Amino acid sequence: MKILRYYFTLFVSLLVINLMLSGCNSAMQAYKDGLKKFDNGEYDLAIKGFQKAEAENYEPTQTSFLIAESYRLSNRFKESIPYYKKALDAGITNPEARFQYAYALKTTGQYQEASNEFAAFAKAEGSSKNLQDRALREIEILKIADRLRTQKMEVQIKQIPLNTVGSEFSPTISGNELVFSSSRKEIVYKNNGQPMLGLYKVAIAQDAGETQGNPVLFSQDIFAPDANEGSPAFSPDGKTLVFARGNTGKKKGTADVDLFLSRNVNGKWTPPAMLPINDSLAWDGSPAFSRDGKTLYFASNRAGGSGGIDLYRTNMDASGRFSKPVNMGKDINTAGDDMFPYVAEGGKLYFASDGHPGLGKLDLFSATRSQGVITIENMGLPFNSPQDDFGFTFYKDLNKGFFSSNREGGKGDDDIYYFYGPEKEDTTTIAKNDDPNDPLNPKNPNYVNGKLKTVRYFLAGNILENTPEAVPVDSAIVHILPDTSDVQISQFPTLKDGKFGKQPVEEGKSYVLLVERKGYISKRESFSMDGRSIPPIFLNKAITDTTFQVTVKLDKLELNKTFVLDNIYYDLDKYNIRSDAAIELDKLVQILKDNPTMNIELSSHTDARATDAYNMTLSQNRAESAVTYLASKGIDPDRMTARGYGERELIIPNAKTEAEHQRNRRTEFTILSY
Repeated sequence: MKILRYYFTLFVSLLVINLMLSGCNSAMQAYKDGLKKFDNGEYDLAIKGFQKAEAENYEPTQTSFLIAESYRLSNRFKESIPYYKKALDAGITNPEARFQYAYALKTTGQYQEASNEFAAFAKAEGSSKNLQDRALREIEILKIADRLRTQKMEVQIKQIPLNTVGSEFSPTISGNELVFSSSRKEIVYKNNGQPMLGLYKVAIAQDAGETQGNPVLFSQDIFAPDANEGSPAFSPDGKTLVFARGNTGKKKGTADVDLFLSRNVNGKWTPPAMLPINDSLAWDGSPAFSRDGKTLYFASNRAGGSGGIDLYRTNMDASGRFSKPVNMGKDINTAGDDMFPYVAEGGKLYFASDGHPGLGKLDLFSATRSQGVITIENMGLPFNSPQDDFGFTFYKDLNKGFFSSNREGGKGDDDIYYFYGPEKEDTTTIAKNDDPNDPLNPKNPNYVNGKLKTVRYFLAGNILENTPEAVPVDSAIVHILPDTSDVQISQFPTLKDGKFGKQPVEEGKSYVLLVERKGYISKRESFSMDGRSIPPIFLNKAITDTTFQVTVKLDKLELNKTFVLDNIYYDLDKYNIRSDAAIELDKLVQILKDNPTMNIELSSHTDARATDAYNMTLSQNRAESAVTYLASKGIDPDRMTARGYGERELIIPNAKTEAEHQRNRRTEFTILSY
């Protein structure tokens, strides 16, 4: 009897262990499936996989972070908040988690909480300089956001009947019809789990806030069942349509969105043709025609812009040929996203941006030019909210029109809203019953007591050792250079406290700080005025002085000191230099040029997921490939030694997660002599 009881207990124990192992394997597989979907940009499917892993408590901290990232990258910021918080409370080490958490809080109108998180991020060690600058900028913008909430335009808004639980946005007018983008196709877009987007139309009722009948497909001739189609724009005569189409899965990532053109010939739309102005490596979308139809405006994140997505313009001649696209400039474009342009009667430009000071994510802005000066104005309430507000258009006059928003209280994701106001020339005019451009008008945002408001911008800062103690570095020389050349603008020595300055800087321009000090590695630090201009409406006096502080941390010049090069990635089992790796290696080129006596070993390391011999060969080839690239940029090959270490110097010996494997796959340089 005792023997039977023993074997029964043993059987139950083995069964429990087997079930536990089975559950663990199931959770691991769900996590791996989620990672694969995440890497493919299929965020809605990735969330499902990660949530299965989370339910089994598998990699709970990283899983919460990846769920939050999946929601963010599919533009569902509100849903990301609890998962970012869970990951942060669990002590996640990824420094970007707090920044993205703060930004998500901002998009829900939790301004004080967002400001606190941005401040905590800016002070944290290990955060990227670019994101720290953005965090400090966001703190200043959040101070402005409260003031923006007190400014309300004299307009009313209401939803229109065509909105659904899906997405409706980017309304435009064609005759007496409203043409718009909507998620109504049968195929589901794996990025956000919604049906794919198409172009639809509906008749506008006599009361423009109402529609007649149900929306129908705009044209069967402009319909791709397996692609997203959005942001329609018509030429003034209504015979030319430009729209965005993409996300077919033929290209990975956002590059798979391009502009297409179709013409109405004898009442039938021609097959859409891809425009020659597209950049094959970029996202190109949200087109708009000028009032004369000779200029096409659009948005793109192509190389050479100010940051994220920028506005561009191109001219179109009578034969339909397009000129080379021109960036709209740093008065309009910011380090954030600037998109969804619309040109009204009189030439005023309206657009959406998350880079100019606003209430949340995308806000609506207007841009006017007077005597060569471009003024950007936030359109305020009720047009803007903490969420995305974009896709603005007037209907018949400057007193009513449509725009889109995913604000709280809507019917679905993005909804289309109708706005209308009292009869006057322009609903965005700030002054009432007087000339808004009169310098003596107290409501003119550009003047105070008849004097033009101006801001004098300065650059100052301090130089510190790149150590936990952050000791000030005195007697360093700070060279201020334009970002386009090495022609020095000015130079400053640092004092005993490591401080230098102040250098006058100009709106819209970018600079480089080259810092040199004997015994330290010379270093360059970029500083851009993009997105830092203070709108006149927030100034209370005629002349305002603003000084931006920059901190540069120098590394001591020491033998055998090793530095990890960030973002040097290679395709699986390959060693050719990718374009994204070249960008990072160019930074090392500059370091070696600024420190001409320094000789280095450039080393490559792999993870431990192949044989040791294979990894040694692969890492040696990768190191040699990087050295060859540096030599092609003018660095003397005698100053560099290539060495592959394979898997022999793992940072994390028993790596399990993809993030841990990535830390092991790294490229480094070590100072051999100087």
